[in-house]
Amino acid sequence: MKKKLFSTLNFLAFFMLGLTLLWLVFRKVDVGNVVQEIFKANYWWILLSFFLGIISHLARAMRWNILINSMGYKTRTKTTFYAVMVGYFANLALPRLGEVSRCGMLSKRENIPFDSLFGSVVAERVFDLIVLIIMMIFVIVFQLEIVGGFVNKLIFEPLLSKFSNNLYGIFMSLIALIVLIVAANILYKIFKVRLHQSNFYIKISKFFKGFLDGLKTIMKLKRRAAFLFFTLIIWGMYFLMTYVVFFSLEATSHLTIIDGITVLTLGSLGMVAPVPGGLGAYHFIVKATLFEIYKIPNELAATWATLIHTSQSLMLIVVGIFSYFMLVGAQKIGDHAKN
Repeated sequence: MKKKLFSTLNFLAFFMLGLTLLWLVFRKVDVGNVVQEIFKANYWWILLSFFLGIISHLARAMRWNILINSMGYKTRTKTTFYAVMVGYFANLALPRLGEVSRCGMLSKRENIPFDSLFGSVVAERVFDLIVLIIMMIFVIVFQLEIVGGFVNKLIFEPLLSKFSNNLYGIFMSLIALIVLIVAANILYKIFKVRLHQSNFYIKISKFFKGFLDGLKTIMKLKRRAAFLFFTLIIWGMYFLMTYVVFFSLEATSHLTIIDGITVLTLGSLGMVAPVPGGLGAYHFIVKATLFEIYKIPNELAATWATLIHTSQSLMLIVVGIFSYFMLVGAQKIGDHAKN
């Protein structure tokens, strides 16, 4: 009961944060005009983006298989793909729930330890973060004058302002953290023997061992070239599914390939924000990017952000539900056959 209540409150908190960001996006926009522009959009380009998104997720499943195989387990591509799509569907409800969901589904279906799968997903995310940082550097270097000023205004100036205004609080927090670390170390040494014998410690140790095994898969990859190839496919499809949607609106049809990489890179920051499926955060950053950097009119910038986010979310819902029933249906058939 308490777990369900906590999950519900978590969902409501993140959802309200997303709605607040959406309100900030549309508060100075004529929503009626946005709706008109949405109806006037060329949906062939959006449909193409829809399928490019599916290809990127299929490539992610195939890349995940490489990590799983490196740990000595065998999985089928279609099963991994279904698990990945269920994970993305879960992320629409609660941030980071998808990583847990896809590991749980695949663990149950293929009988692979959950902790090892979770470690491999973390390794995968760390690698993607490195790719995103490289793209961010690329964007800032090649569009230094316009993007550099935008990123500085949107991110670094507010952070530096908060840092300089809260030096005392930061200093006290560091002192408290050091005290906690020292206290934890002392308590561990005092209760070390008793702690190592407890069931809780044994379970946690087992989990972290499997987690670290999964995390180490990047270092002991057997098919590194294939892993890098699928990474290029994933991010290449991410770029294309962003770029082609430019042509769905006349106002954005003139934007270039470099502009597409810029929007993808900055928009990705919104997708990793702690809100369900990037709701609000993605709209906020992408609209600001189009309006501030490329001088796309406010309403049309909001329209474009809404079009691409909604279309990709619908794809995740449709394919995610289909994938869930394929996994659950296959599990039930397998259980029935055993009986």
